[in-house]
Amino acid sequence: MKINALVAIAAAALFAGCTSNSDKATALNAVDTGLSADIKHHIAVLANDSLLGRKPFSKGEEKTIAYIASEYKKLGLEPGNNGSYFQEVPMVEITSTSGNMKVGGKASMDLKPGTDFVAATRREQDTLTLKNSPLVFAGFGVVAPEFGWNDYKGLDVKGKTVVVLVNDPGFKAPEKLFKGDTMSYYGRWTYKYEEAARQGAAGVLIVHQTEPASYGWQVIQNSFTGSKLYLQQADKHMNRCKVEGWISEEAATKLLASAGISGNIRDYARSKAFKAVPLNSTVSISIKNTLKYAKSNNVIGILKGTERPDETVLYTAHWDHFGIGKPDAKGDSIYNGAIDNASGVAAVLAVAKKFSQQKEKPKRSIVFLAVTAEEQGLLGSEYYATHPIYSLNKTVADLNLDALSDFGETSNFSITGKGQNDLDDYVIALTKPKGWDVVGDENPGSGSYYRSDHFNFAKVGVPALDLHNGAKSIQRGEDFGKEKLKEYNDQRYHQPSDQYSDDMDTKGMAQTANLMYRLGVKLSNETTFPGWKKGSEFKAVRDKMMNK
Repeated sequence: MKINALVAIAAAALFAGCTSNSDKATALNAVDTGLSADIKHHIAVLANDSLLGRKPFSKGEEKTIAYIASEYKKLGLEPGNNGSYFQEVPMVEITSTSGNMKVGGKASMDLKPGTDFVAATRREQDTLTLKNSPLVFAGFGVVAPEFGWNDYKGLDVKGKTVVVLVNDPGFKAPEKLFKGDTMSYYGRWTYKYEEAARQGAAGVLIVHQTEPASYGWQVIQNSFTGSKLYLQQADKHMNRCKVEGWISEEAATKLLASAGISGNIRDYARSKAFKAVPLNSTVSISIKNTLKYAKSNNVIGILKGTERPDETVLYTAHWDHFGIGKPDAKGDSIYNGAIDNASGVAAVLAVAKKFSQQKEKPKRSIVFLAVTAEEQGLLGSEYYATHPIYSLNKTVADLNLDALSDFGETSNFSITGKGQNDLDDYVIALTKPKGWDVVGDENPGSGSYYRSDHFNFAKVGVPALDLHNGAKSIQRGEDFGKEKLKEYNDQRYHQPSDQYSDDMDTKGMAQTANLMYRLGVKLSNETTFPGWKKGSEFKAVRDKMMNK
């Protein structure tokens, strides 16, 4: 055996000396098979039916967070929250129901819930009412000093209900405004609600339009009705508008026409000379709430840095999915979420293993955070970002992994919101020697950067990266990769069919995880901090934080 081993070593050395450039490139691009196997193993566990779809507040949560914490412990990670692997996340579940929305005055309409509008509230009250609240068209509902834009200028909306457009002024504009077709945070529906509340409005209704929203009215009907989870607040969300909702484009067109606003309402509102328009109508609606209070958990582990342990590189992935719901055509009712997002948690655990096996430990601390309730509105990451365990001004970056593809190795990678911060440049530098491409969003108007957990860290100024394996399949080409991405979106995304299979090819996930690992190694041994690029809406927050 020893002789055979020596022969094998000699042969390998001889072969290595004779390899062509092509062979070297192949070796350079070789996938870490151990990493791929680790990821596949973790997905098999996390997407198993026994975890009941990993819904917060369920037995599935208990099993899920226990598994993640046990894996942290096996890897030698210390508990990340003052001796505990868990950070409790207090939430309230609000189920809002309403009757018709009555519009009176110049426009007289009796709007039906689900058909013409959806409306809910974050206020933790059994019932609340808007009665004859004056309606005002406030354009895009945006206050953006860096773009010289203020739709609320000179406007007092106290007691009033504002009607605002989805997305921001730049989308499909004839001239360059904001970021053009790439949605800024000012275009996100969550921002519209936040700004209306800051202005003191009693209610806010977003006009749905399919193209600028990037989804149809049926998504509003399905996603903005029924029970919703929110983080508990000391003021019981009394700082929010009484009513937050959407109105269909058809109903909104009639409402605006009654005040003389017709034609392309986006063109009408995107002028910098735009002034809010009173609609000479009022709205009345009553909402009844059912309230339920409970706590979920983020799971956090840390590998302490050797020289600057108070400076942290953060890895995130959400562990939750939808639990048990409506059965599909095959009678399966468990939403296992194998891709979304057992894959991300599996990748984070695999990255943690690589860090734990390093001979030379990182100089900065590495924090691994599996967050709850992403599917309910990014709540676990929001809670950590607003209740950080480690100082945000010493958090170097957030590296987020969410829904990695299972069709094998790719020669490109996708950065959600490419162009936002310096982390893009790190990724490009790491991929260039391998001949891999780095691309941005294929549909930048959809605002994908604001739809996963990295966003909550961006919002508080921490440079955040959301990285995915791309569509260019190394073995079968880009058309195949695009076909597989479409197949997932059409047939598995947020459905019971998103489940584990032995046929899953996790090599592409391993590529992405390894890239994120190498990025973390670099960040953890530097003394500098990456920042936001000029024009990013998050730059000012970080600059202010770092200059304290």
